[in-house]
Amino acid sequence: MAFIGSLLAAAAAGTITVFSLYGPSFQSRLRFTQFEINGVASAMSLALYIPVPLIGYMCDRTGPSSIALISAALLGGGYGLAAGLYHKGDVALGGLGRNDPVIFPFMVFAFVLIGAGTACVYVASVTTCAKNFSKGKIPRLDAGSSDCNSWVQRSPGEFSVFYFFVFLSVTLTFVGLFGTFTLRVIDEDELINEAVEELERSGLLEGSEIFRRRSTTSGYGIASTGEDPEDGGIGNPTKDDDEDNDALKKTWLLNAETRRFLSDHTMWWFALGFWLIIGPGEAFINNFGTVIGTLHTPHISESVTTPATHVSIIAATNTVARLVVGSLSDFASPKPQSAHPQGGLHLSSAPAGQRLTISRITMIIVAGIIISLGTLILATGAMQEHGDRFWTVSSLIGAGYGGLFSLMPIIVTIIWGVENFGTNFGIVALFPAIGSTMWGLIYSAVYEAGANNSDPSTHSEDDTFCYGTKCYSLTFWAMTGSIWVGCGMILWAWKGRNGWAQRGVVI
Repeated sequence: MAFIGSLLAAAAAGTITVFSLYGPSFQSRLRFTQFEINGVASAMSLALYIPVPLIGYMCDRTGPSSIALISAALLGGGYGLAAGLYHKGDVALGGLGRNDPVIFPFMVFAFVLIGAGTACVYVASVTTCAKNFSKGKIPRLDAGSSDCNSWVQRSPGEFSVFYFFVFLSVTLTFVGLFGTFTLRVIDEDELINEAVEELERSGLLEGSEIFRRRSTTSGYGIASTGEDPEDGGIGNPTKDDDEDNDALKKTWLLNAETRRFLSDHTMWWFALGFWLIIGPGEAFINNFGTVIGTLHTPHISESVTTPATHVSIIAATNTVARLVVGSLSDFASPKPQSAHPQGGLHLSSAPAGQRLTISRITMIIVAGIIISLGTLILATGAMQEHGDRFWTVSSLIGAGYGGLFSLMPIIVTIIWGVENFGTNFGIVALFPAIGSTMWGLIYSAVYEAGANNSDPSTHSEDDTFCYGTKCYSLTFWAMTGSIWVGCGMILWAWKGRNGWAQRGVVI
């Protein structure tokens, strides 16, 4: 039941990737400028990533079910508010005139709720799977976004944003409530005990004021006569109440692992590299609807593709990539001896007799390069006046994006363990918020500059649309360079000085 709840929660989280399906409607029906559209998307992305360390911290300490309940309130309320605002603006404007300045700030707030709710449901889903299946092969399944377009068509080719938002509000509220009763970590006390034993046996906790064994006992204790300021004022973990002992041991372990994670320099190289790679992918997914609109000049030629088509393409390639890459990670990559942290020097390598292995770092770099191929094709202008070929770009970026987000939590789990996964994953996931916002603003600036310099004969004086390579080419050249630099940073974390390869980390 926990696994089923996790799959539903992952599918719910995938709905956030269809922003480009209705983003152009904000422009055409509500008369939002490209900066305002990206303001909404950036607010959503910031809310999706910035709270994740706190959400992960809470998930590790209170369990994923409470986080799922919070997601039900945030997602239901966020999409409900967005539906009401869109309906108000659409009816008042009828798709004509200038936008209503009152709608924009409240729409931003609605998508802040949506982003935070998505973060909750996703972290709850991934944490549940990571911890429940840590003893065997961790299921690498992660549902991509679903194509719900057929449910919300008013007429052929006309997408009903209002009904789509209502549908999501009701559905995601149900998913969050379902997760409240099903998302559970089974036998967590056993997982914590094994982690403490493994880390002490490997020497990773040697010298810790929290986990140091007392010489007179074989249990876990603190080698101090008074209260240690680092342990929150708890001087003696030996109590009659086993439940209190387990809670204290869990707290000590998670706090110690958080400090080790933050002090590991390879984590920072990995996180910065992930930021530089995933930011362009996030910005593309939020903006490809308006990119498609720039490919064909109005009144001269008609676009032969629609954002809805590419939402489906990205969803399909994203999901297939996650399944393929996850399976490769399980069956073709080196396997560590345990699900606990590998932070020590010269740990055991992959088991002997394994003929061919593919490092997960190789896979994540390949995924980044695949995304860069998509951005490079756009940068060269090869898609201009060829919207029928845009599927190559959406396929490449969708597949690379799916591979990245399949591998990132796997790598965090394998190198730094599952016990503190929610917190560690949350810290790394914080970085894409900066990248998504940064590239969204850059794209908006280039787009608006292109619109201001467009031929007046192709648009009205108050038109906010842009047409041609000048609207996007420079942005995607810069994105391509960013991705290549990010791949180099992750490679350095692996092969660089005191990197994972030198430390014997099985990855």
